Amino acid sequence: GSFMLVNTSGRLAGQKAHLLMPHLKENDTHCIDFHYYVSSKSGSSPGTLNIYVKVNDGPIGNPVWNTSITTAWNRTELAISTFWPNFYQVVFEVVTSGHPGYVAIDEVKVLGHPCTKTPHFLRLQSVEVNAGQFATFQCTANGGTDSGDRLWLQGIYVRDAPLKDIKVFNARRFVALFSVVNATKRDAGNYRCMIRTEGGVGVSNYAELIVKEPPVPIAPPQLSSVGATYLWIQLNANSINGDGPIIQREVEYRTSSGSWYDIQPVDSTSYKIGHLDPDTEYEISVLLTRPGEGGTGSPGPALKTRTKCADPMRGPRKLEVVEIKSRQITICWEPFGYNVTRCHRYNLTVHYRYQAGGQEQVREEVSWDTESSHPQHTITNLSPYTNVSIKLVLMNPEGRKESQELVVQTDEDVPSAVPLESIQGSTFEEKIFLQWREPVQTYGVITLYEV
Repeated sequence: GSFMLVNTSGRLAGQKAHLLMPHLKENDTHCIDFHYYVSSKSGSSPGTLNIYVKVNDGPIGNPVWNTSITTAWNRTELAISTFWPNFYQVVFEVVTSGHPGYVAIDEVKVLGHPCTKTPHFLRLQSVEVNAGQFATFQCTANGGTDSGDRLWLQGIYVRDAPLKDIKVFNARRFVALFSVVNATKRDAGNYRCMIRTEGGVGVSNYAELIVKEPPVPIAPPQLSSVGATYLWIQLNANSINGDGPIIQREVEYRTSSGSWYDIQPVDSTSYKIGHLDPDTEYEISVLLTRPGEGGTGSPGPALKTRTKCADPMRGPRKLEVVEIKSRQITICWEPFGYNVTRCHRYNLTVHYRYQAGGQEQVREEVSWDTESSHPQHTITNLSPYTNVSIKLVLMNPEGRKESQELVVQTDEDVPSAVPLESIQGSTFEEKIFLQWREPVQTYGVITLYEV
């Protein structure tokens, strides 16, 4: 047994005295037992007695037990569960308060059997979680516990965690659960289970909390080829921020305007995204997942790209006549939109042909009235009383579609004059016989010549 006596008289507050036990390796359960006494005549505490358990010559950490005043000699047990091949050292520390008195430790014994007043912890396992998740440590102990005991998860260089739940199986076994909530890289480190009972303190081995960052691609995906309704991409996700291993890849794609989006799982380095809208801009990014709850990282940088136009679905429909005059025809048709044009860039032309002077004339004009809810177009400078064949042609960069043809006759109009040089007269005794040629342009059926 060791003995330590600290006389605090004449000492300034904050001075320290230490008693170091030899290094111990624990193959099996054992217990450290000691007596202590903290007294002063004034009734003010002469100082604080702290006990540390240092593992593998690592950092001393926080005290596992402390006290600052007693009225008589007391006995306390340390149930230390630091298993071979790890070794540990118990450090007794007295910190003076500035008041006179005595702090004494006596009969420090290493017992070859379990503690009787304090539970012993079983080996604590390390825990790995993804950032942002709850890390739960399960501290299983041999021995009993009651409501007066204090249980906590003690961190080394990291914050302590409070008790979340306790399950008592019987008088000889219980499990305490501790949660490190919303774990970040700052919470990663070593933790051990602690119990403070009326008779002493139980200390487990240190276990590690490993916090992994979900993986995020550094670069956007690359475009391999473009169609009207598909995009081939290379995932380009070998370089990541965060931690592997990567167990799942997904492609997230959304329209640049609007709220539509979709996610598809991918099992190769290239992927064809199908069933897209033509001539539409998409933003495509890759999501990577590592094992464990919350292992999916945020989407990587996005590739912005546009699908090609598709061939128009069909030509314009319901081509009809609105008004016929002698020299112009106004036509209308059923309105159409992107679902027919399959492209945001397109034009609509009016093609028409008619006979004039024994020759077929073919013309085309662009119609600008395509966005209207009652689209129409007027063809002017026609000849009266002429058959005109009209059709509409819808064109985009990928193709063209025609409407059905409509044949319309312009109205009749006033004929041109009878050519003067063609009028010939033959005179008789009582009559003049006239003859002449038809006007150059009859513009209809001539019903009457007046002389």
